[in-house]
Amino acid sequence: MSADRTVHIFAGFVILITLLFGAPASPFYYSSKLLWITVFVGANLFQSGITQFCLLERILKKVGVDKDKR
Repeated sequence: MSADRTVHIFAGFVILITLLFGAPASPFYYSSKLLWITVFVGANLFQSGITQFCLLERILKKVGVDKDKR
């Protein structure tokens, strides 16, 4: 799996989990403060789309996840 695809899967997972535990309408509600994680992940995706810099992608490349492999 490519590093880019792994980043998207990880970001989507984090957003869904923080919404599950952070949205007051959720049956698994814990705290609205968890929604700040959702904001951070969304902002990071936005800036990486503009600047082409993603820390998680660099980490994945260093541990051996091939970017061009599909």
